[in-house]
Amino acid sequence: MAGTDVAHKQPFLVLHDYGMGGLWWWVRARSAREVLETFAWVEVITDPETLAGFRDEGLEEVDIDASRMPPGLDGLHAERAAQRGRTNFGALADRDIVHLLLRGDDEDGEPVDQLVEVGPDGRRFRQVEVAEDGTAVRSSPDDWLFNPPVVDLFDPALPGQEISRHDFEEQWARARQEDSGL
Repeated sequence: MAGTDVAHKQPFLVLHDYGMGGLWWWVRARSAREVLETFAWVEVITDPETLAGFRDEGLEEVDIDASRMPPGLDGLHAERAAQRGRTNFGALADRDIVHLLLRGDDEDGEPVDQLVEVGPDGRRFRQVEVAEDGTAVRSSPDDWLFNPPVVDLFDPALPGQEISRHDFEEQWARARQEDSGL
Protein backbone atom coordinates (compact mmCIF):
# COMPACT_ATOMS: atom_id res chain seq x y z
CA MET A 1 0.00 0.00 0.00
CA ALA A 2 1.39 3.38 -1.00
CA GLY A 3 0.50 6.80 0.30
CA THR A 4 1.33 9.44 2.83
CA ASP A 5 -0.08 10.35 6.21
CA VAL A 6 -1.11 6.72 6.86
CA ALA A 7 -1.28 7.26 10.64
CA HIS A 8 -4.26 9.60 10.22
CA LYS A 9 -6.20 7.27 7.96
CA GLN A 10 -8.60 4.47 8.73
CA PRO A 11 -10.10 1.74 6.55
CA PHE A 12 -13.55 2.34 5.06
CA LEU A 13 -15.56 -0.40 3.39
CA VAL A 14 -16.46 0.96 -0.05
CA LEU A 15 -19.04 -0.44 -2.48
CA HIS A 16 -19.68 0.32 -6.12
CA ASP A 17 -23.17 -1.19 -6.61
CA TYR A 18 -23.90 -1.71 -10.30
CA GLY A 19 -27.26 -3.41 -9.92
CA MET A 20 -26.78 -7.13 -10.24
CA GLY A 21 -23.59 -7.08 -8.24
CA GLY A 22 -20.97 -4.84 -6.79
CA LEU A 23 -17.27 -4.19 -6.40
CA TRP A 24 -15.86 -3.88 -2.88
CA TRP A 25 -12.64 -2.44 -1.46
CA TRP A 26 -11.18 -1.30 1.82
CA VAL A 27 -10.06 2.29 1.24
CA ARG A 28 -7.74 3.91 3.77
CA ALA A 29 -8.76 7.55 4.05
CA ARG A 30 -9.04 10.40 6.51
CA SER A 31 -12.85 10.42 6.40
CA ALA A 32 -15.85 8.86 4.69
CA ARG A 33 -16.47 12.20 3.00
CA GLU A 34 -12.98 12.10 1.50
CA VAL A 35 -13.81 8.71 -0.05
CA LEU A 36 -17.00 10.05 -1.59
CA GLU A 37 -15.24 13.14 -2.94
CA THR A 38 -12.47 10.99 -4.47
CA PHE A 39 -14.45 8.21 -6.19
CA ALA A 40 -17.63 8.54 -8.27
CA TRP A 41 -20.53 6.11 -7.82
CA VAL A 42 -19.43 4.61 -4.51
CA GLU A 43 -20.87 4.44 -1.05
CA VAL A 44 -19.17 4.00 2.29
CA ILE A 45 -20.73 1.13 4.20
CA THR A 46 -21.36 1.81 7.88
CA ASP A 47 -23.70 -1.05 8.85
CA PRO A 48 -21.86 -2.95 11.65
CA GLU A 49 -23.11 -6.37 10.50
CA THR A 50 -21.94 -5.80 6.94
CA LEU A 51 -18.58 -4.46 8.16
CA ALA A 52 -18.08 -7.54 10.34
CA GLY A 53 -18.93 -9.81 7.42
CA PHE A 54 -16.20 -8.29 5.27
CA ARG A 55 -13.41 -8.10 7.88
CA ASP A 56 -11.91 -11.45 6.86
CA GLU A 57 -12.87 -11.51 3.18
CA GLY A 58 -9.41 -10.57 1.94
CA LEU A 59 -10.62 -7.54 0.01
CA GLU A 60 -8.01 -5.37 -1.62
CA GLU A 61 -6.97 -2.45 0.55
CA VAL A 62 -6.21 0.79 -1.22
CA ASP A 63 -4.70 4.00 0.09
CA ILE A 64 -6.69 7.00 -1.10
CA ASP A 65 -3.46 8.83 -1.96
CA ALA A 66 -1.99 5.98 -4.03
CA SER A 67 -0.77 7.00 -7.48
CA ARG A 68 -2.48 3.98 -9.09
CA MET A 69 -5.87 2.53 -8.30
CA PRO A 70 -6.94 -1.07 -8.86
CA PRO A 71 -9.15 -2.03 -11.80
CA GLY A 72 -12.71 -0.88 -11.28
CA LEU A 73 -11.76 1.79 -8.79
CA ASP A 74 -9.44 3.50 -11.28
CA GLY A 75 -12.28 4.54 -13.59
CA LEU A 76 -14.37 5.80 -10.66
CA HIS A 77 -11.37 7.83 -9.51
CA ALA A 78 -10.87 9.31 -12.99
CA GLU A 79 -14.56 10.18 -13.31
CA ARG A 80 -14.54 12.01 -9.98
CA ALA A 81 -11.30 13.83 -10.83
CA ALA A 82 -12.97 15.16 -13.99
CA GLN A 83 -15.93 16.43 -11.92
CA ARG A 84 -14.05 18.00 -9.05
CA GLY A 85 -13.64 21.73 -9.42
CA ARG A 86 -16.65 22.12 -11.72
CA THR A 87 -19.45 24.42 -10.64
CA ASN A 88 -22.04 22.57 -8.52
CA PHE A 89 -19.71 19.68 -7.65
CA GLY A 90 -21.27 18.05 -4.57
CA ALA A 91 -24.09 20.62 -4.36
CA LEU A 92 -26.69 17.91 -3.63
CA ALA A 93 -24.43 15.56 -1.68
CA ASP A 94 -25.50 16.42 1.84
CA ARG A 95 -29.24 16.22 1.28
CA ASP A 96 -31.44 13.51 2.79
CA ILE A 97 -33.95 13.59 -0.08
CA VAL A 98 -33.55 14.99 -3.58
CA HIS A 99 -36.15 15.14 -6.35
CA LEU A 100 -34.88 15.00 -9.92
CA LEU A 101 -36.21 14.94 -13.46
CA LEU A 102 -34.15 12.50 -15.52
CA ARG A 103 -34.69 11.96 -19.24
CA GLY A 104 -34.43 8.39 -20.46
CA ASP A 105 -36.10 5.52 -22.25
CA ASP A 106 -38.68 3.04 -21.00
CA GLU A 107 -38.41 -0.75 -21.36
CA ASP A 108 -39.52 -0.50 -25.00
CA GLY A 109 -36.98 2.19 -25.85
CA GLU A 110 -39.56 4.99 -25.93
CA PRO A 111 -38.61 8.40 -24.47
CA VAL A 112 -39.77 8.91 -20.90
CA ASP A 113 -39.32 11.45 -18.15
CA GLN A 114 -38.33 9.85 -14.87
CA LEU A 115 -39.16 11.86 -11.79
CA VAL A 116 -37.19 10.27 -8.99
CA GLU A 117 -37.02 10.78 -5.27
CA VAL A 118 -33.61 9.64 -4.07
CA GLY A 119 -31.84 9.35 -0.75
CA PRO A 120 -28.30 10.37 0.16
CA ASP A 121 -26.89 7.18 -1.41
CA GLY A 122 -28.53 7.91 -4.80
CA ARG A 123 -31.04 5.05 -4.49
CA ARG A 124 -34.67 5.63 -5.39
CA PHE A 125 -37.35 5.90 -2.75
CA ARG A 126 -40.07 6.50 -5.33
CA GLN A 127 -40.28 7.07 -9.06
CA VAL A 128 -42.80 8.34 -11.61
CA GLU A 129 -42.33 7.63 -15.31
CA VAL A 130 -44.17 10.02 -17.62
CA ALA A 131 -44.45 8.93 -21.25
CA GLU A 132 -44.62 11.33 -24.19
CA ASP A 133 -48.42 10.88 -24.29
CA GLY A 134 -48.67 12.04 -20.66
CA THR A 135 -49.33 8.60 -19.18
CA ALA A 136 -47.75 8.45 -15.74
CA VAL A 137 -46.84 5.31 -13.80
CA ARG A 138 -45.49 5.33 -10.26
CA SER A 139 -43.36 2.73 -8.52
CA SER A 140 -41.46 2.17 -5.29
CA PRO A 141 -38.90 -0.33 -3.94
CA ASP A 142 -41.55 -3.07 -3.65
CA ASP A 143 -41.87 -2.93 -7.45
CA TRP A 144 -38.16 -3.28 -8.26
CA LEU A 145 -36.00 -6.41 -8.28
CA PHE A 146 -32.90 -4.25 -7.76
CA ASN A 147 -32.42 -0.74 -6.47
CA PRO A 148 -28.86 0.33 -7.21
CA PRO A 149 -27.96 4.01 -7.07
CA VAL A 150 -29.43 5.82 -10.08
CA VAL A 151 -27.52 9.06 -9.48
CA ASP A 152 -24.29 10.17 -7.85
CA LEU A 153 -25.21 13.23 -5.79
CA PHE A 154 -21.73 14.73 -6.20
CA ASP A 155 -22.26 14.95 -9.98
CA PRO A 156 -22.11 18.66 -10.90
CA ALA A 157 -24.73 18.17 -13.65
CA LEU A 158 -27.47 17.08 -11.24
CA PRO A 159 -28.50 20.42 -9.72
CA GLY A 160 -29.76 21.42 -13.17
CA GLN A 161 -32.12 18.43 -13.08
CA GLU A 162 -33.54 19.11 -9.63
CA ILE A 163 -37.29 19.64 -9.29
CA SER A 164 -39.33 20.71 -6.30
CA ARG A 165 -40.89 18.26 -3.87
CA HIS A 166 -44.25 19.82 -4.81
CA ASP A 167 -43.74 19.03 -8.51
CA PHE A 168 -42.77 15.44 -7.67
CA GLU A 169 -45.75 14.94 -5.33
CA GLU A 170 -48.13 16.37 -7.93
CA GLN A 171 -46.97 13.80 -10.51
CA TRP A 172 -46.98 11.02 -7.89
CA ALA A 173 -50.61 11.77 -6.98
CA ARG A 174 -51.83 11.68 -10.59
CA ALA A 175 -49.83 8.59 -11.65
CA ARG A 176 -51.27 5.08 -11.62
CA GLN A 177 -49.50 2.35 -9.65
CA GLU A 178 -47.18 0.12 -11.67
CA ASP A 179 -48.23 -3.49 -12.15
CA SER A 180 -44.93 -4.95 -11.02
CA GLY A 181 -45.70 -8.64 -11.31
CA LEU A 182 -43.14 -9.38 -8.59
